[in-house]
Amino acid sequence: MINRRRFLGTSAVAGAGFALGSGACAPSNSADEGSSPGWGEGGDVPPFELDETTVTELQAAMASGERTARSITELYLGRIEALDRQGPELRSIIELNPDALELADQLDAERAAGNVRGPLHGIPVAIKDNIDTHDGMTTTAGSLALEGSIPLEDSFLAAKLREAGAIILAKANMSEWAYFRGYRATSGWSARGGQCRNPYALNRNPCGSSSGSGVAVSANLVPLTIGTETGGSIMCPSSINGVVGIKPTVGLWSRSGVIPISHSQDSAGPMARTVRDAALLLGPLTGVDPRDEATAASAGNGFTNYAQFLDPDGLRGTRIGVARSFTFQEPRVHDLFEDALAAMQDAGAVLVDPTNLDASAWNDPQSLVLLEYEFKHDLNAYLASLGPDAPVKTLADVIAFNEANADLEMPYFGQERLHDSQARGPLTDSEYLQAKQSVQRATREDGIDRLIREHRLDAIVAPTRDIPWVTDHIAGDRIDGGSSAGPAAIAGYPDISVPMGFVSGLPVGLSFFGGAWTEPTLLRIAYAFEQATNHRRPPTFAPTLG
Repeated sequence: MINRRRFLGTSAVAGAGFALGSGACAPSNSADEGSSPGWGEGGDVPPFELDETTVTELQAAMASGERTARSITELYLGRIEALDRQGPELRSIIELNPDALELADQLDAERAAGNVRGPLHGIPVAIKDNIDTHDGMTTTAGSLALEGSIPLEDSFLAAKLREAGAIILAKANMSEWAYFRGYRATSGWSARGGQCRNPYALNRNPCGSSSGSGVAVSANLVPLTIGTETGGSIMCPSSINGVVGIKPTVGLWSRSGVIPISHSQDSAGPMARTVRDAALLLGPLTGVDPRDEATAASAGNGFTNYAQFLDPDGLRGTRIGVARSFTFQEPRVHDLFEDALAAMQDAGAVLVDPTNLDASAWNDPQSLVLLEYEFKHDLNAYLASLGPDAPVKTLADVIAFNEANADLEMPYFGQERLHDSQARGPLTDSEYLQAKQSVQRATREDGIDRLIREHRLDAIVAPTRDIPWVTDHIAGDRIDGGSSAGPAAIAGYPDISVPMGFVSGLPVGLSFFGGAWTEPTLLRIAYAFEQATNHRRPPTFAPTLG
């Protein structure tokens, strides 16, 4: 069984014409190991005819007959081959779908017969490697402990993608176990995928845990990706890789078949190069799922078409609270924020400045207590769903696997968070119940909801994240940089990051967040800001930026 699992884990990539070396699943020794000699010194990225092409433009090309789903898929497969393991070696993709071209042919045949399923018909999408697919790809959260694991059924999200006519092209690399493993961890690293690299400066970090999703869509390896977030894992890589990310209200998208951390906070969401593309992906994946009870609340609150809310004049008359309680180490991030506020005012927004949240609400140690309890409970439930042939069946099994394979799984950092979670009791413990009540009250009724009510706000705005740091496998991630993702993440409320500008060639994002189910309002605001500023620029793949 072990040999079969290992075969499945590697053949899914090789079968799509994407050859990985024998050491593809082994960790690299540094963020720069294996890069092409002289990259950046004449090793320019080859031109790509779909560079920055939007979903709407791809649909128009297929409708006119200029392109087909197959030709589009082939182009993106070629782009992945050229940039992900060659050239700048982005390492944003773990595995390709061996059936991608066959699926494209089927969708082309449907189009020729007059059946177009919607805006995603024939569009390739890469999804994070913690989202189940029952096909030729595995789902591993980047861990060798789940190598070869093929779930018994599609996740709700994968099933919805197929129903909408999207082509699930690949599984994206990620911070292993969604960054919930070691105290001194490195974002974007997994034992299966190695170190993912920031396409704007290859020695800098792509952030995580949805690192591969952010990098792949930014580098034009795919038009759309899906990430997941518990505490900033869509917002941070969106900001740091210069793309748009949406973290929906918990329950708008189902989490069934998604390798979890916390049922209180987990949410998958779209990542794209434009707000419109992200909106086009958001709607078709909504719906009530009996396998995820949180989605019951989305009935009457969700939409299948979020593009209808996009308005280039959507900032006019909008009341936006300016959150200045987040600290960012790079002063030029604050300068960009001031420019962004001025642009919003010029577009007719009413700024309520300041509108500050209590920093203790998202720095409360009780929030980590909640995650540790839920991770153990939720991961054990997920592993049980894989059936009797699951390579590991409990969190304790994962810990034991890592210890037995420490040379591959723990060359840079340990698994302290797994041990902490394993030591927690059941979800009936009073410590857990008190922690959940405390942190949710602080970020919901005493936090975001209170500010919106008192100041009659449509949204709250803040910089998304500080600039990307240099990847360091010895010291781990730099944790002194600021982030505004905490309150919305803990509350389970929606958050949207859009490009805000650049600091020395490194992208920085701007976040709009609000109350539950306010995705239509946040999209209208984010789209208007994007249209007024147009900060998105494709990456340069520089070896480093000074």
